[in-house]
Parts: sequence; C-alpha cells; structure tokens
Amino acid sequence: MNIKKQISILLFIACMGFSQWTKADYPIVSHRHLADPGSLVYKGRVYLYCSNDDENPGDEKSGYQMKSIVCVSSSDLKNWTDHGIVFSVPKNCSWASFSWAPSPVERDRKFFLYFGNSGNGIGVAVADNPLGPFVDPLGKPLIETSTPGVMPAEHMWLFDPMTFIDDDGQAYMYFGGNGDDNVRVIKLNRDMISVDGPAIHLKAQNFFEASWMHKNNGIYYFSYSANPRAQMRIDYMKSTSPTSGFTYGGAVSKQPPLNDNNNHQAIFKLNGEWYQAYHNRVVAKQANIPPVYKRNLCIDQFKHNTDGTIDTMKNTVDGVAQLAFLNPFERVEAETMSAQSGIYTEPRGLGGKAGGMDVCNIENGDWIKVRGVDFGKKGAQKFIASIAGTAGKGQIELRVGDPSGTLIGTCQVTSTGDAQTWKTISCKVNKVTGVQDLYLKFTGGEGKLFNFDWWQFSEK
Repeated sequence: MNIKKQISILLFIACMGFSQWTKADYPIVSHRHLADPGSLVYKGRVYLYCSNDDENPGDEKSGYQMKSIVCVSSSDLKNWTDHGIVFSVPKNCSWASFSWAPSPVERDRKFFLYFGNSGNGIGVAVADNPLGPFVDPLGKPLIETSTPGVMPAEHMWLFDPMTFIDDDGQAYMYFGGNGDDNVRVIKLNRDMISVDGPAIHLKAQNFFEASWMHKNNGIYYFSYSANPRAQMRIDYMKSTSPTSGFTYGGAVSKQPPLNDNNNHQAIFKLNGEWYQAYHNRVVAKQANIPPVYKRNLCIDQFKHNTDGTIDTMKNTVDGVAQLAFLNPFERVEAETMSAQSGIYTEPRGLGGKAGGMDVCNIENGDWIKVRGVDFGKKGAQKFIASIAGTAGKGQIELRVGDPSGTLIGTCQVTSTGDAQTWKTISCKVNKVTGVQDLYLKFTGGEGKLFNFDWWQFSEK
C-alpha cells in the first residue's frame, strides 16, 4: 500500500521539469506498486484490477508474494481513483495462497474476478458491484490440472486467466503459460463459475503468459506476452473463430520502456477508442528501489488497421487524451489524482464500516494533482473538504498550474481528536474559472498533519 518517502522527492523533482516520466500515462497511480492489470469497462468508467506489488518485499530474491487484488478506476484516463484492496487470500478464499493477474467480467448484474493461485490453478470470486467485496463461491479452484483438457502439457503455468463474453453470449476463459503449446481456452456456463466441456488446446509462437482476448469488426484477437527470446513483446494472433484458426499477426506493443522484465496487458475499448493498460518499473527505478518485484501501471492507445492488423502501439509518457474534464462542484474523493508527491492511502475507517479510502500520513510539502478541472465561466468561490487528525494545525493550499503555482485559497485544518474522526472544513477561494490543473498542497509542522477524505468546490 505504501511506497517509501524517497519516491515523493523524485516525483516532485520530475513534476518541476527535471524529467518527463511522471507526466501521466506512465506511471499512473504512482503512489502504489501495481501490476498485471485486468480491465472492466462499466457505465463509462474503466476499472483496472491489479496484482498488489506493495506486498512484495523490496529486494531481488524474495519473489512474488501478492495475496490481494487492488482496484483503481477512471472515467477520463488522467485522474485515477484508488479503491484499495477488493479481494484478498486467504481472507476471502481459504484454499488459495496467492492472487495474481486478475481478470474481471460483468454478467447478469454480477461481477466476476478470475485470478491465478501463483501458477497452480485458477480461482473465481464474485461480487454485487465492481468494488466488491468479492467472495469465493466455490471453495475450490475453478481450473486445475485435473480439469479435462488442461493436460497433457509440459511445464504448464496454470494462471493468467482472461474471460471474454462473445456477442452471442457464450463466455470463454483463456489461460496458460510457459510454452507455445500451453495455450488453453474453455467455455464457461452462464453462471460464470462452472465450465462447459473440456479445455481446447491452442498454439501461439513464443507464448509465455498474459492471455487476453478482444474482438473488433468480427475478428478475434488473442494477445499474449511473448517469451524472453522474443523480447517479451505483447504479440497477437487473429481468427474468425474464438477457439480455432488463429494465425500470427505481429506485435500489439513492444517491451515497455523502463521495464526490462515480464509484461502484461489489458486491452479495452472506451468512448470508441482502443487502449492497453500495462506495467513497467519506472517508479522503483527512479527511486533506486530494486525494481524486479515492484511494478507500476501505465496506459496507452492503439488502433486497428483496415486490413485487420494492429498498428503497433507506441509507448508514451503523456500521449493519452483526457476524455472529459473533472467537475469540481461534485464530491471528489481525495484519493482521485493524476500525480502526487508523498501521499499514502488507507481504508477509511481502518477496516470498519465506513468504507472507501482516504489519503493518510500527510506531511508538510506533500501534494496531490488533479488534472483538467473545469471551473466553468461562473467559477468557484468556496472550497469544502472532509478531514481528520490529531495535529494542532495544518493547511490545504489550493494552487493552479503547479505545486508552487497561483494560490487561490488556503483552508485551515485543526485537530478532530482522532485520525478517523471526520469533520467538514471550508474556506473562501479567489474566483477561479475555466479548465485548470489543480494542486492540493499540504503544509504545516513536522510529522503527520491530518487525513483527507473528499473535497468539493462551490459557486457561492
């Protein structure tokens, strides 16, 4: 959940112009180490469900230890909301020891989350909304080596599930790893928690891991991470059938910058355009943290050509357009941001009934950037926020442009008596209009200042 404070210093330096890597599209959600994204587009919003690399030790030898899945979401692809852990093992699934590389899907107003128990089997969890809580409906794996059709296989990695629902309503799960002959696809029943028949064998050249399926103009695209010999690109095959007849198409994307290791994609369509979420290791590398097990999220756009091929995606630091400007006159969660310096997040109520997340452990000089905030022609004159904390005094400075940009208001924060006892504060702001990049800069004395839950502007 938390990244060492030294990262905040590097992020501040980068934002001030010494580097371009924090500009937004990599990394996104820079306060967390997240990886292996799986995407769900629901009601105009994309949800990314991720392996939680915050749980991995920060050394080169301990391996992957991820036991929970974190969800982040966005409607504009620039400002991302941290929803925290939505599923954890063995808490929510007693038979599993790990939860890796999740894949979500929605059907019949239920939300299903498929995950790998390391490389030893595939589980499923279900919830009534995209943010969970997800629970295990089976009490056992959905897919294991004894599942008909999975074997025979040589050195099979039984993980990285991706569930795809075709236009006719038939659901398929793609999975496998570690060998050209180790691709599997299996039909799922309408309940999404049972299989219909044996797994079908597919073959993909240089297949390593990260199965994904998407469909465009009647063509099925099976994409995957190629093996180290093939530079761990995201390659693809295409067919007119979801289960057969695939031919190699080329590369969806090359090995990501500042990654030099495993690769994993989530392909989704939003507002008529195609995107790929993926991970690299820029946050850890820039902070001089051993990067192998500390990955971070990225996103870029790609296009399909008229001949059915894919125009290989270009990795950018700021190439994705903001889809809509943020409305500051509606409640905005404090854990919604495009960039940050020094902040941490935690479950609001610390696991109690409050729900949601808050920004915590705020110290002097920390800040949050919210990109493309539309104050309109009439403008804002008042700022409202929900805060909690025990420190005597602190401030929220409201600035536009950059962390040292024009000061439009300062909100005074005083003790509420407890880090989870919340109160609403407000302050006047110099009338601000139009579209602005807003910085919420926190100032005060030494140590932890306060926690921050949500904010909103008012025209009066």
